[in-house]
Amino acid sequence: MHKILVSGYYGFGNIGDESILSALVENLRHAGSDIEITVLSANPSFTESRHEVGAVDRKNFFEIYMAIKNCDLFISGGGGLLQDVTSEKSIRYYLGLIYIATRLNKKVMMYGQGIGPITKRANRALTKSILNRVNAITVRDEQSVEDLKSMGVSRPPIYMTSDPVVTLKPPGTSGGMGIIDSLGIQKDCPVVGFSVRDWKDAEGFYEIMARTADNLIEELGFQVVFVPFHYGEDNKCIMKIKSIMKNDVYSVDGRHSPGEVLDLIGRMDLTVGVRLHSLIFSAIQGVPLVGISYDPKIDGFLSRLGMRAVGSVSDLDLSDLLVEIQRVWSEREKVRVQILAKMEEMKEQAVINDKLVMELLNI
Repeated sequence: MHKILVSGYYGFGNIGDESILSALVENLRHAGSDIEITVLSANPSFTESRHEVGAVDRKNFFEIYMAIKNCDLFISGGGGLLQDVTSEKSIRYYLGLIYIATRLNKKVMMYGQGIGPITKRANRALTKSILNRVNAITVRDEQSVEDLKSMGVSRPPIYMTSDPVVTLKPPGTSGGMGIIDSLGIQKDCPVVGFSVRDWKDAEGFYEIMARTADNLIEELGFQVVFVPFHYGEDNKCIMKIKSIMKNDVYSVDGRHSPGEVLDLIGRMDLTVGVRLHSLIFSAIQGVPLVGISYDPKIDGFLSRLGMRAVGSVSDLDLSDLLVEIQRVWSEREKVRVQILAKMEEMKEQAVINDKLVMELLNI
């Protein structure tokens, strides 16, 4: 039995990160049956029941140390773990785990990560020092490759693969339709899904989102649905936007599984997304999308689709957003074909992640 320990932002109720873990676990099990997976989690009981894996409290140092000591392979990822924009503690935490694993002579793999932004000189030096000790690195976009090289990470080969979530398959259930029915959404009018998030110095963003949603309702006859990808945090942002709007909109409440949200997004006619995995979910389902950036990872994913962000949350222009939405809507069939073709390319690249895992485990 080969033991794998996985570190990431798991157990916090973030749909994007939980979908990363779902894809990672599914892909590992598909690649090799003789594998035991344990995950570092903020909510071990939730992670164990949701993903059918073992789980360890990510704050319990003794349990973490013993889990690393007993594993055959330590996986850091996926997601954007190594960055110092939102928290100084975060990057030190994840690099610290990698360092412990290397000191215990464990094989270590960076799995489908998005690197950066890493802005502080000390953090860049620490990243270089620790990542040059690992066995394999895969990242999900070209910018991450360039960032690692600019920091001097050179010892392990760096592969550009894809975010693990691109491999998720539509669930083939009616979970999304159940949510739509519970909201009372009409079936004879187009539906646009909005994914938003709070961000520093972005007060004007809420006004623009409110005016955009009102315009889509009044001018194009859309029904607007706000879908939180991080329950709690995103709901606060949604409430701010709804308080500014002139028209009524729908918003998804309660916690839902990645599969239910993926199915829900697949039933949209168009999505306007800030959260990365709202855009990935849309692309998986071939739903035409408009992306708004708050982080290089958004730009990186859109670039791989052959698209560009219409702006960022800090400098978004209302006219630009409305024009881009109307363009994508008018060319929706062309956009759908383009998105699905690019996703097939990314799925093929994602296979490299698990081939490297098997090589490291000598399977």
